[in-house]
Amino acid sequence: MNHLRLVLINLRRHRIRTLIGVSGIALGVAAMFAVTAIVRGAIGMFERILSADTEMLVFERSVSDLFFSVVDDVDFEQISQMPEVAAAHPVLFGLVSSPGHPVLTCFGVRRDDPRLQRAEWVAGNPEDFGRVPGGIAIGVRAAEFLQASIGHPLQVGNNHYPVIGILRTETGFEDGGLFLPLPLAREHLHRDGASSVVTIKLRDRSLAGAFRRRLEETFPYLTALENSEFSRSYSQFRILRATSWAVGGVAFLLGGLSVANTMVLSVFVRIRELAILKSCGFSHRQVGSLVVGESLLIALTGAVLGTAIGFTCVLVLKELPWLQGYVTPHFEWPVMAGIMAIAIATGIAGAAYPAWFAMKIEPARALRYE
Repeated sequence: MNHLRLVLINLRRHRIRTLIGVSGIALGVAAMFAVTAIVRGAIGMFERILSADTEMLVFERSVSDLFFSVVDDVDFEQISQMPEVAAAHPVLFGLVSSPGHPVLTCFGVRRDDPRLQRAEWVAGNPEDFGRVPGGIAIGVRAAEFLQASIGHPLQVGNNHYPVIGILRTETGFEDGGLFLPLPLAREHLHRDGASSVVTIKLRDRSLAGAFRRRLEETFPYLTALENSEFSRSYSQFRILRATSWAVGGVAFLLGGLSVANTMVLSVFVRIRELAILKSCGFSHRQVGSLVVGESLLIALTGAVLGTAIGFTCVLVLKELPWLQGYVTPHFEWPVMAGIMAIAIATGIAGAAYPAWFAMKIEPARALRYE
């Protein structure tokens, strides 16, 4: 009887304990897979929103969230005239409400903003944006869950604005939001003369360092980062990444404990059986590898099952209408491989003590064990 067959027989003989171990690993993998996919998707989506055909982002120094950043018009005009700048676009972020939908993302932009230029206008004319009094554009998902259409007024807060455009963008976050002309957004959000950020397109990428130095010397309360730098250093992104790994780590810890518990019970109820195997010529190493093999098979089965569960959950969340397209998962093979590796390591760690105990069993004493 070969080693693998013996491992499979032992697992089948203890189906309930095996199922508990597999379930622990599967839930850990599913949690880590889903959380990291959603978090990385959210970060990538927000990065695409901010980049919008630009290379740098200007915002208030040391601000905890871009929604609280302030760049006033006087500063913007000077920034747009800097020699390194080819184009500058102010953007105002805000949260608004509509009946039945208490939280909607609002983007205050100008007509020439790249995010409007590159969007697909499903309905309406982009030339009307900023020209029709009070007219706003909305994303395609927002149009669905708000049941809005061209020409009909949409209640936003205490005001009603006619919808002059429905557009599809590259991100679900924008597709679930509202686009207001910058002056209208400032009026609605009571932020006169202010923008949250300024997106910068440089005359040449090599001028990034010179632009940053000039900006920070002129405006010490502002800072400028390249898009890649921003995604690495922005505090909210760091918190999201840390949270995802913390949640996944706790889930894996619980999964590891379930595997360890399963293997400990499996070894203790089979002490006499393991003693007989040793009496029949099994070495300490073979007995230990038998326990580790069972644990690894549990971990691998749980990892595959957990990946399938996590993938399914993420896809379901993506399609839920009340999430307004904010869940845009992002799957990366290196991350998935890392999760699988952690699952295998968890299985090995959970088998460490049971395998050591099994290797130390003395046949003569174990055969008398009750």
